[in-house]
Amino acid sequence: MSDGGDKLRLGGMALRNGLLVHGPTHWAAAVRDAEGEIRTASGSKPRVRGLDAVPGARGLARLAEAFAVIPLVKRALPEARLPFQDARVVGVAAGAAAAGSALRRRSGGGLAGEAAAGALALAPALFALRGGELASYHGVEHKAIAAYEQDEPDAAEAAKEHDRCGSNLVAPMLAANVAGSVLVRRLLGRPGPVANVAVAVSSMAAAVEVFAWSERHADTRLAHALRRPGHELQRALGTREPDEHQLEVGRAALAEVLRAEGAAP
Repeated sequence: MSDGGDKLRLGGMALRNGLLVHGPTHWAAAVRDAEGEIRTASGSKPRVRGLDAVPGARGLARLAEAFAVIPLVKRALPEARLPFQDARVVGVAAGAAAAGSALRRRSGGGLAGEAAAGALALAPALFALRGGELASYHGVEHKAIAAYEQDEPDAAEAAKEHDRCGSNLVAPMLAANVAGSVLVRRLLGRPGPVANVAVAVSSMAAAVEVFAWSERHADTRLAHALRRPGHELQRALGTREPDEHQLEVGRAALAEVLRAEGAAP
């Protein structure tokens, strides 16, 4: 068991009716069900081993672990509603994908077309955040984790923006994706699905490395500049101030992950 001076590195994901929190070895989730009751569940996290020293691959491994938790959450907590668990969001995603493909064709793979298609890819996430309670629970995620990290007695007093939010991946990932797509099209003319997937995976790997570098050098001007787009995205669109009803769910999720990890509250 860790003592009160040892802070776990926590991450999370907002749900439509609650919060999922990741610790180093366990996950925990809390949701408010249709009857208004808070339900919690927790379990061990899957681990992808052997890649911790490989730049790019290590970040993708951590992302794979986070996605592997999602079916475990749904199995243990069927009441949990995932961010994209909405037919309208699926429709927006399909429309954005079709519009992005059309832009790429019309631009002939040029920089402007790739940039516009990349921006369109954000539409499903933004649409999901602006509906229901998801943006508020995104705020709960940041406030609960920040309160724990900063020894704040009440999560309500913490900021709703957080430096380790996944929104900080957006700008470097878009930049890497646009540059990679333009380069591949110039080299191959009309790249196939394998080349496009390779660009997407490489872009994500590069973005995760930029994210990690920014955290290791958090006090530098460059790190602040790299985080600025994500911070503004959180402030303006990605998060809303939660109410006490929602903060209560966040406290339950945090307490459950600390219990599962054997950590001091």
